[in-house]
Amino acid sequence: MKLNRVERWVVNNSLRVMLQRMEMNRFRRMAALHPGATILEIGCGRGAGGRLIMEAFQPGHLHLLDLDPRMVEKAQASLSRREKSTVFCHVGDAIRLPFRSSALDALFGFGFLHHVPEWQAAVGEIARVLKPGGIYYMEELYPSLYQNWLTRRILRHPPENRFRSHDLRETITKAGMDLKEVFEFRKVGILGVAVKEGAP
Repeated sequence: MKLNRVERWVVNNSLRVMLQRMEMNRFRRMAALHPGATILEIGCGRGAGGRLIMEAFQPGHLHLLDLDPRMVEKAQASLSRREKSTVFCHVGDAIRLPFRSSALDALFGFGFLHHVPEWQAAVGEIARVLKPGGIYYMEELYPSLYQNWLTRRILRHPPENRFRSHDLRETITKAGMDLKEVFEFRKVGILGVAVKEGAP
């Protein structure tokens, strides 16, 4: 589901980037990732998260994907000539990722999953494209935060088939990933890393 104007502002401002930088530091402590990895960020927006991923993890290839072509254009425009040799921008849907199975070392999601109506299918796709031992770094929000009387009027989210802590954890496990490290406020959201089962 594409974001409305208010939510595009919320996720594309400097305070959001500061929060993502703090989350990136925590991600690095939760699970190491070798330099030169192939990484995907789903819901890249204008590319701010991608820049933080580049700084923190030095990927060999970084793929940035968003459902909104306008956001992908902004992410592409933000890249330097040198960055364009290792960073690739895609318009795409989280439930049909344009990657072969077991292609990626890691995948980042900064609050994209709660925007996906068929979020269970997206979790399945994340598991499919990760290599065995691949890491899903996730930040997600629960409906108590975004479906209250105020946020329902100003933000756009799918109204049904929403996940809470138990639902998300169960779906991740069923998809063949093991939730290794978690920082969670049960009524608000979760920051964590899940590792695809199997030897790397």
